[in-house]
Amino acid sequence: MSKVSLGQHVLVELYGCNSELLDNVSSIEQIMCDAAERSKATIINVSFHHFSPYGVSGVVVIQESHLAIHTWPEYGYAAIDVFTCGNTVDPWVAYAYLKEALQAESGSTMELKRGQTHLMTRERLEENIVRDEKSRKIQAVYKRNVWLTERDENIALSLRHKGNLLYSDKSEYQKIEVYDTYAYGKVLCLDSLIMCTEKDEQVYHEMMVHVPMLCHAEPKRVLIVGGGDGGTLREVLKHTCVESVVMVEIDAKVIEASKKHLPGLSKAFNNSKLDLLIQDAIKYVEDCAKSSFDVVIIDNSDPVGPSEGLFTRQFYENIDRILKEDGIMVAQSESPRFNTEVFKDLYKTLRNVFACDNVHPYLAYIPTYPTGMWSFAFCSKSGIHPILDLSQPKVMSFVQGNSLNYYNLKIHSAAFAQPNFVCELLG
Repeated sequence: MSKVSLGQHVLVELYGCNSELLDNVSSIEQIMCDAAERSKATIINVSFHHFSPYGVSGVVVIQESHLAIHTWPEYGYAAIDVFTCGNTVDPWVAYAYLKEALQAESGSTMELKRGQTHLMTRERLEENIVRDEKSRKIQAVYKRNVWLTERDENIALSLRHKGNLLYSDKSEYQKIEVYDTYAYGKVLCLDSLIMCTEKDEQVYHEMMVHVPMLCHAEPKRVLIVGGGDGGTLREVLKHTCVESVVMVEIDAKVIEASKKHLPGLSKAFNNSKLDLLIQDAIKYVEDCAKSSFDVVIIDNSDPVGPSEGLFTRQFYENIDRILKEDGIMVAQSESPRFNTEVFKDLYKTLRNVFACDNVHPYLAYIPTYPTGMWSFAFCSKSGIHPILDLSQPKVMSFVQGNSLNYYNLKIHSAAFAQPNFVCELLG
Protein backbone atom coordinates (compact mmCIF):
# COMPACT_ATOMS: atom_id res chain seq x y z
CA MET A 1 0.00 0.00 0.00
CA SER A 2 1.38 3.44 -0.99
CA LYS A 3 1.86 5.68 2.02
CA VAL A 4 1.37 9.46 1.75
CA SER A 5 3.05 12.12 3.95
CA LEU A 6 2.16 15.74 4.64
CA GLY A 7 5.66 17.05 4.09
CA GLN A 8 9.23 16.46 3.01
CA HIS A 9 12.06 17.35 5.42
CA VAL A 10 15.54 17.39 3.89
CA LEU A 11 18.42 17.65 6.40
CA VAL A 12 21.55 19.05 4.75
CA GLU A 13 25.18 19.21 5.81
CA LEU A 14 27.59 21.19 3.63
CA TYR A 15 31.36 20.92 4.06
CA GLY A 16 34.22 22.99 2.69
CA CYS A 17 32.08 26.07 2.13
CA ASN A 18 33.39 29.58 1.56
CA SER A 19 34.11 30.81 5.11
CA GLU A 20 33.64 34.49 4.28
CA LEU A 21 30.19 33.75 2.85
CA LEU A 22 29.25 31.75 5.93
CA ASP A 23 30.11 34.72 8.16
CA ASN A 24 28.22 37.32 6.11
CA VAL A 25 24.65 37.63 7.38
CA SER A 26 23.46 39.65 4.37
CA SER A 27 24.81 37.11 1.89
CA ILE A 28 23.37 34.17 3.82
CA GLU A 29 19.97 35.85 4.00
CA GLN A 30 19.96 36.50 0.25
CA ILE A 31 21.13 32.97 -0.63
CA MET A 32 18.49 31.36 1.57
CA CYS A 33 15.74 33.54 0.08
CA ASP A 34 16.96 32.76 -3.43
CA ALA A 35 16.88 29.04 -2.60
CA ALA A 36 13.27 29.33 -1.44
CA GLU A 37 12.21 31.21 -4.55
CA ARG A 38 13.98 28.78 -6.90
CA SER A 39 12.13 25.89 -5.28
CA LYS A 40 8.83 27.74 -6.01
CA ALA A 41 8.12 28.51 -2.35
CA THR A 42 6.24 31.62 -1.20
CA ILE A 43 8.22 33.62 1.37
CA ILE A 44 6.26 34.96 4.34
CA ASN A 45 9.02 36.29 6.60
CA VAL A 46 12.76 36.05 7.25
CA SER A 47 14.87 36.35 10.40
CA PHE A 48 18.67 36.17 10.45
CA HIS A 49 21.30 36.87 13.12
CA HIS A 50 25.04 37.37 12.92
CA PHE A 51 26.91 36.36 16.06
CA SER A 52 30.31 37.36 17.42
CA PRO A 53 32.94 36.29 16.92
CA TYR A 54 31.47 34.53 13.88
CA GLY A 55 28.51 32.51 12.63
CA VAL A 56 25.04 33.11 11.22
CA SER A 57 21.68 31.61 12.13
CA GLY A 58 18.48 32.23 10.26
CA VAL A 59 15.13 31.01 9.03
CA VAL A 60 13.03 31.73 5.97
CA VAL A 61 9.38 31.16 6.80
CA ILE A 62 7.50 30.06 3.69
CA GLN A 63 3.83 29.41 3.09
CA GLU A 64 4.78 25.76 2.69
CA SER A 65 6.88 25.62 5.96
CA HIS A 66 10.52 26.82 6.31
CA LEU A 67 14.21 26.80 5.40
CA ALA A 68 16.70 27.16 8.29
CA ILE A 69 20.49 27.45 8.54
CA HIS A 70 23.30 27.70 11.06
CA THR A 71 26.89 28.28 9.96
CA TRP A 72 30.31 27.57 11.45
CA PRO A 73 32.66 29.73 9.34
CA GLU A 74 35.70 28.53 11.27
CA TYR A 75 35.01 25.02 9.95
CA GLY A 76 33.56 25.93 6.56
CA TYR A 77 30.42 24.05 7.64
CA ALA A 78 26.70 24.78 7.32
CA ALA A 79 23.78 22.81 8.77
CA ILE A 80 20.54 23.38 6.86
CA ASP A 81 17.06 21.99 6.91
CA VAL A 82 14.42 22.43 4.21
CA PHE A 83 10.89 21.47 5.23
CA THR A 84 8.11 21.71 2.67
CA CYS A 85 4.54 20.51 2.52
CA GLY A 86 2.34 19.92 -0.50
CA ASN A 87 3.57 19.04 -3.95
CA THR A 88 4.29 22.50 -5.39
CA VAL A 89 7.72 23.03 -3.78
CA ASP A 90 10.79 20.94 -4.59
CA PRO A 91 13.28 20.93 -1.64
CA TRP A 92 15.92 19.28 -3.81
CA VAL A 93 16.08 22.34 -6.05
CA ALA A 94 16.82 24.39 -2.93
CA TYR A 95 19.53 21.92 -1.86
CA ALA A 96 21.29 22.00 -5.24
CA TYR A 97 21.29 25.78 -5.29
CA LEU A 98 22.55 26.10 -1.70
CA LYS A 99 25.44 23.71 -2.33
CA GLU A 100 26.50 25.75 -5.34
CA ALA A 101 25.93 29.20 -3.81
CA LEU A 102 27.87 28.40 -0.63
CA GLN A 103 30.70 26.92 -2.74
CA ALA A 104 30.61 23.65 -0.82
CA GLU A 105 33.20 21.02 -1.62
CA SER A 106 30.86 18.24 -0.49
CA GLY A 107 27.48 17.66 1.08
CA SER A 108 25.30 15.01 2.62
CA THR A 109 21.53 14.82 2.93
CA MET A 110 18.84 12.86 4.70
CA GLU A 111 15.18 12.99 3.65
CA LEU A 112 12.38 12.40 6.13
CA LYS A 113 8.70 11.99 5.30
CA ARG A 114 6.84 14.05 7.91
CA GLY A 115 3.25 13.43 8.92
CA GLN A 116 2.32 9.92 7.71
CA THR A 117 -1.34 10.26 6.70
CA HIS A 118 -2.15 6.59 7.32
CA LEU A 119 -1.44 7.21 11.02
CA MET A 120 -3.84 10.17 11.30
CA THR A 121 -7.54 10.88 11.05
CA ARG A 122 -8.52 14.06 9.28
CA GLU A 123 -11.02 16.29 11.06
CA ARG A 124 -13.55 18.39 9.23
CA LEU A 125 -12.81 22.09 9.89
CA GLU A 126 -14.75 25.09 8.62
CA GLU A 127 -12.81 27.36 6.29
CA ASN A 128 -12.51 31.02 7.18
CA ILE A 129 -15.02 33.18 5.37
CA VAL A 130 -13.31 35.72 3.08
CA ARG A 131 -14.69 38.72 1.22
CA ASP A 132 -13.43 37.71 -2.21
CA GLU A 133 -10.91 35.52 -3.96
CA LYS A 134 -8.24 38.26 -4.01
CA SER A 135 -7.85 38.06 -0.25
CA ARG A 136 -7.00 34.36 -0.57
CA LYS A 137 -3.81 35.15 -2.45
CA ILE A 138 -0.70 35.60 -0.32
CA GLN A 139 1.35 38.51 -1.53
CA ALA A 140 5.03 37.78 -2.16
CA VAL A 141 6.11 40.65 0.09
CA TYR A 142 7.99 39.84 3.26
CA LYS A 143 9.61 41.73 6.08
CA ARG A 144 13.38 41.43 6.33
CA ASN A 145 14.37 40.58 9.86
CA VAL A 146 18.17 40.63 9.90
CA TRP A 147 20.14 40.99 13.11
CA LEU A 148 23.66 41.75 14.27
CA THR A 149 24.31 39.99 17.57
CA GLU A 150 27.34 40.60 19.79
CA ARG A 151 27.55 37.94 22.47
CA ASP A 152 29.78 35.92 24.74
CA GLU A 153 28.96 32.84 26.81
CA ASN A 154 26.62 34.74 29.13
CA ILE A 155 25.19 37.91 27.58
CA ALA A 156 24.22 39.23 24.15
CA LEU A 157 23.11 42.43 22.43
CA SER A 158 21.15 42.26 19.19
CA LEU A 159 20.47 45.12 16.79
CA ARG A 160 18.13 44.75 13.83
CA HIS A 161 19.59 46.22 10.66
CA LYS A 162 18.44 46.85 7.12
CA GLY A 163 19.99 43.73 5.63
CA ASN A 164 22.78 44.91 3.38
CA LEU A 165 26.30 45.57 4.66
CA LEU A 166 27.35 49.11 3.83
CA TYR A 167 31.03 48.26 4.20
CA SER A 168 32.90 45.00 4.64
CA ASP A 169 36.64 44.54 4.34
CA LYS A 170 39.45 42.72 6.06
CA SER A 171 42.75 44.42 6.78
CA GLU A 172 45.90 42.70 7.98
CA TYR A 173 44.71 43.46 11.53
CA GLN A 174 40.95 42.92 11.67
CA LYS A 175 37.59 42.66 9.93
CA ILE A 176 35.84 46.01 9.45
CA GLU A 177 32.08 46.25 8.87
CA VAL A 178 29.44 48.99 8.82
CA TYR A 179 25.76 48.14 9.28
CA ASP A 180 22.72 50.41 9.07
CA THR A 181 20.49 49.61 12.05
CA TYR A 182 16.95 50.74 12.78
CA ALA A 183 17.45 51.77 16.41
CA TYR A 184 21.01 53.16 16.47
CA GLY A 185 21.76 54.28 12.92
CA LYS A 186 25.03 53.22 11.30
CA VAL A 187 27.22 50.93 13.38
CA LEU A 188 30.97 50.36 13.05
CA CYS A 189 32.13 46.85 14.00
CA LEU A 190 35.67 45.54 14.30
CA ASP A 191 35.95 41.75 14.32
CA SER A 192 32.17 41.64 14.91
CA LEU A 193 32.39 43.78 18.07
CA ILE A 194 30.46 47.05 18.18
CA MET A 195 32.84 50.02 18.33
CA CYS A 196 30.40 52.90 17.92
CA THR A 197 26.91 53.76 16.70
CA GLU A 198 25.60 57.04 15.34
CA LYS A 199 23.01 57.31 18.08
CA ASP A 200 25.17 56.91 21.21
CA GLU A 201 28.76 57.59 20.09
CA GLN A 202 28.60 61.10 21.56
CA VAL A 203 28.54 59.67 25.08
CA TYR A 204 31.85 57.89 24.60
CA HIS A 205 33.64 60.59 22.64
CA GLU A 206 32.47 63.57 24.70
CA MET A 207 33.37 61.91 28.00
CA MET A 208 36.73 60.69 26.72
CA VAL A 209 37.75 64.12 25.42
CA HIS A 210 36.16 66.95 27.38
CA VAL A 211 36.97 65.63 30.85
CA PRO A 212 40.78 65.85 30.36
CA MET A 213 40.71 68.82 27.99
CA LEU A 214 38.73 71.01 30.39
CA CYS A 215 40.82 69.95 33.39
CA HIS A 216 44.01 71.13 31.68
CA ALA A 217 44.81 74.85 31.90
CA GLU A 218 45.54 75.23 28.17
CA PRO A 219 46.03 72.07 26.10
CA LYS A 220 47.81 73.11 22.92
CA ARG A 221 49.29 69.83 21.71
CA VAL A 222 47.26 66.60 21.85
CA LEU A 223 48.03 62.98 20.97
CA ILE A 224 45.23 60.55 20.03
CA VAL A 225 46.13 56.86 19.99
CA GLY A 226 43.63 54.93 17.86
CA GLY A 227 40.31 56.65 17.26
CA GLY A 228 40.05 55.69 13.59
CA ASP A 229 36.33 56.50 13.44
CA GLY A 230 37.20 60.20 13.96
CA GLY A 231 34.87 60.94 16.86
CA THR A 232 37.62 61.70 19.37
CA LEU A 233 39.37 63.99 16.89
CA ARG A 234 36.11 65.84 16.22
CA GLU A 235 35.64 66.56 19.92
CA VAL A 236 39.29 67.57 20.53
CA LEU A 237 39.10 70.18 17.78
CA LYS A 238 36.14 71.87 19.49
CA HIS A 239 38.74 73.30 21.89
CA THR A 240 40.05 76.42 20.15
CA CYS A 241 43.22 76.48 22.26
CA VAL A 242 44.47 73.36 20.47
CA GLU A 243 47.26 74.15 18.04
CA SER A 244 48.10 70.65 16.79
CA VAL A 245 46.80 67.09 17.05
CA VAL A 246 48.84 63.99 16.29
CA MET A 247 46.65 60.95 15.65
CA VAL A 248 48.28 57.52 15.42
CA GLU A 249 45.98 54.84 13.98
CA ILE A 250 47.31 51.44 12.92
CA ASP A 251 44.54 50.53 10.46
CA ALA A 252 43.83 52.84 7.51
CA LYS A 253 40.75 50.82 6.55
CA VAL A 254 38.94 51.89 9.74
CA ILE A 255 39.42 55.51 8.66
CA GLU A 256 38.29 54.63 5.13
CA ALA A 257 35.08 53.00 6.38
CA SER A 258 34.29 55.96 8.65
CA LYS A 259 34.90 58.52 5.92
CA LYS A 260 32.57 56.65 3.56
CA HIS A 261 29.71 55.87 5.93
CA LEU A 262 30.05 57.82 9.20
CA PRO A 263 30.41 61.46 8.12
CA GLY A 264 29.17 62.75 11.47
CA LEU A 265 32.20 61.19 13.16
CA SER A 266 34.84 61.59 10.45
CA LYS A 267 34.24 65.22 9.43
CA ALA A 268 37.41 66.53 11.13
CA PHE A 269 39.94 64.43 9.19
CA ASN A 270 40.63 67.29 6.77
CA ASN A 271 41.42 69.79 9.53
CA SER A 272 44.78 71.52 9.01
CA LYS A 273 45.74 71.05 12.69
CA LEU A 274 45.81 67.27 12.26
CA ASP A 275 48.94 65.21 11.69
CA LEU A 276 47.56 61.76 10.84
CA LEU A 277 50.01 58.85 11.09
CA ILE A 278 49.14 55.32 9.96
CA GLN A 279 51.49 53.26 12.10
CA ASP A 280 51.91 51.29 15.30
CA ALA A 281 51.30 53.56 18.30
CA ILE A 282 53.54 51.45 20.53
CA LYS A 283 56.54 52.18 18.30
CA TYR A 284 55.51 55.84 17.97
CA VAL A 285 55.49 56.51 21.72
CA GLU A 286 58.77 54.63 22.16
CA ASP A 287 60.45 56.98 19.69
CA CYS A 288 58.60 60.15 20.72
CA ALA A 289 60.53 62.94 22.44
CA LYS A 290 60.10 63.58 26.15
CA SER A 291 57.45 66.13 27.25
CA SER A 292 55.85 66.39 23.80
CA PHE A 293 52.13 66.57 24.67
CA ASP A 294 49.75 68.35 27.01
CA VAL A 295 47.02 65.71 26.71
CA VAL A 296 47.16 62.11 25.51
CA ILE A 297 43.92 60.23 24.74
CA ILE A 298 44.05 56.44 24.34
CA ASP A 299 41.02 55.57 22.20
CA ASN A 300 41.75 51.89 21.67
CA SER A 301 39.53 48.84 21.31
CA ASP A 302 39.48 45.81 23.64
CA PRO A 303 42.84 44.24 24.62
CA VAL A 304 42.98 41.78 21.74
CA GLY A 305 44.48 41.93 18.25
CA PRO A 306 46.14 45.26 17.35
CA SER A 307 45.21 46.83 20.74
CA GLU A 308 46.74 44.15 22.94
CA GLY A 309 50.04 46.00 23.42
CA LEU A 310 48.23 49.18 24.53
CA PHE A 311 47.45 47.67 27.94
CA THR A 312 51.02 47.06 29.13
CA ARG A 313 53.06 48.86 31.80
CA GLN A 314 55.82 49.66 29.30
CA PHE A 315 53.37 51.45 27.02
CA TYR A 316 52.01 53.63 29.83
CA GLU A 317 55.50 54.41 31.11
CA ASN A 318 56.25 55.81 27.67
CA ILE A 319 53.02 57.81 27.78
CA ASP A 320 54.08 59.27 31.13
CA ARG A 321 57.45 60.19 29.61
CA ILE A 322 56.02 62.05 26.61
CA LEU A 323 53.56 64.05 28.72
CA LYS A 324 54.56 67.54 29.83
CA GLU A 325 54.83 68.19 33.57
CA ASP A 326 51.20 69.31 33.80
CA GLY A 327 50.07 66.67 31.29
CA ILE A 328 46.93 64.53 31.49
CA MET A 329 46.19 61.16 29.98
CA VAL A 330 42.79 59.52 29.59
CA ALA A 331 42.26 55.92 28.43
CA GLN A 332 39.15 53.87 27.97
CA SER A 333 39.35 51.28 30.72
CA GLU A 334 36.69 48.71 29.79
CA SER A 335 33.53 47.74 31.66
CA PRO A 336 33.93 46.94 35.37
CA ARG A 337 30.95 44.57 35.07
CA PHE A 338 31.90 42.86 31.82
CA ASN A 339 35.72 42.93 31.63
CA THR A 340 36.32 42.86 35.38
CA GLU A 341 39.81 41.33 35.41
CA VAL A 342 41.07 43.59 32.60
CA PHE A 343 39.59 46.57 34.45
CA LYS A 344 41.38 45.66 37.70
CA ASP A 345 44.70 44.85 36.01
CA LEU A 346 44.70 48.09 34.03
CA TYR A 347 44.17 50.26 37.11
CA LYS A 348 46.89 48.38 38.97
CA THR A 349 49.25 49.16 36.09
CA LEU A 350 48.23 52.82 35.88
CA ARG A 351 48.68 53.33 39.62
CA ASN A 352 52.18 51.89 39.42
CA VAL A 353 53.03 54.31 36.61
CA PHE A 354 51.24 57.54 37.62
CA ALA A 355 50.96 56.99 41.40
CA CYS A 356 47.75 55.96 43.11
CA ASP A 357 46.52 59.46 44.01
CA ASN A 358 46.89 60.61 40.39
CA VAL A 359 44.62 57.93 38.85
CA HIS A 360 40.87 58.61 38.90
CA PRO A 361 38.29 56.27 37.30
CA TYR A 362 35.08 57.72 35.92
CA LEU A 363 31.99 56.20 34.30
CA ALA A 364 29.61 56.81 31.41
CA TYR A 365 26.57 54.89 30.23
CA ILE A 366 26.58 53.66 26.65
CA PRO A 367 23.63 51.40 25.70
CA THR A 368 25.41 49.46 22.94
CA TYR A 369 28.49 48.55 25.00
CA PRO A 370 28.45 45.37 27.12
CA THR A 371 26.40 45.97 30.31
CA GLY A 372 25.90 49.65 29.35
CA MET A 373 28.44 50.80 31.96
CA TRP A 374 31.83 51.90 30.60
CA SER A 375 34.84 53.35 32.36
CA PHE A 376 37.66 55.78 31.66
CA ALA A 377 40.93 56.35 33.51
CA PHE A 378 41.96 59.96 34.22
CA CYS A 379 45.70 60.10 34.96
CA SER A 380 47.63 63.28 35.72
CA LYS A 381 51.37 63.66 35.88
CA SER A 382 51.49 66.51 38.40
CA GLY A 383 48.48 65.65 40.54
CA ILE A 384 45.78 67.71 38.79
CA HIS A 385 42.46 66.65 40.33
CA PRO A 386 39.54 66.21 37.91
CA ILE A 387 37.02 67.84 40.29
CA LEU A 388 38.91 69.95 42.84
CA ASP A 389 41.00 71.68 40.17
CA LEU A 390 38.17 72.07 37.65
CA SER A 391 37.13 75.59 36.60
CA GLN A 392 33.34 75.52 36.61
CA PRO A 393 32.95 78.78 34.63
CA LYS A 394 35.29 77.36 31.97
CA VAL A 395 33.18 74.21 31.66
CA MET A 396 29.89 76.12 31.53
CA SER A 397 31.22 78.49 28.87
CA PHE A 398 32.47 75.58 26.76
CA VAL A 399 29.19 73.66 27.01
CA GLN A 400 27.18 76.75 26.07
CA GLY A 401 29.38 77.38 23.04
CA ASN A 402 29.23 73.87 21.63
CA SER A 403 26.48 71.51 20.63
CA LEU A 404 27.02 68.62 23.04
CA ASN A 405 24.83 65.57 23.45
CA TYR A 406 25.91 64.23 26.86
CA TYR A 407 28.67 66.12 28.65
CA ASN A 408 27.99 69.01 31.05
CA LEU A 409 29.24 70.28 34.41
CA LYS A 410 27.01 68.04 36.55
CA ILE A 411 27.81 64.97 34.44
CA HIS A 412 31.53 65.72 34.80
CA SER A 413 31.36 65.66 38.58
CA ALA A 414 28.90 62.79 38.85
CA ALA A 415 30.99 60.56 36.59
CA PHE A 416 33.67 60.30 39.28
CA ALA A 417 31.21 59.02 41.90
CA GLN A 418 31.85 55.27 41.94
CA PRO A 419 29.37 52.51 42.89
CA ASN A 420 30.42 50.45 45.88
CA PHE A 421 31.28 47.41 43.81
CA VAL A 422 33.71 49.47 41.67
CA CYS A 423 35.39 50.82 44.82
CA GLU A 424 35.82 47.25 46.03
CA LEU A 425 37.30 46.16 42.70
CA LEU A 426 39.83 48.96 42.89
CA GLY A 427 40.68 48.30 46.52
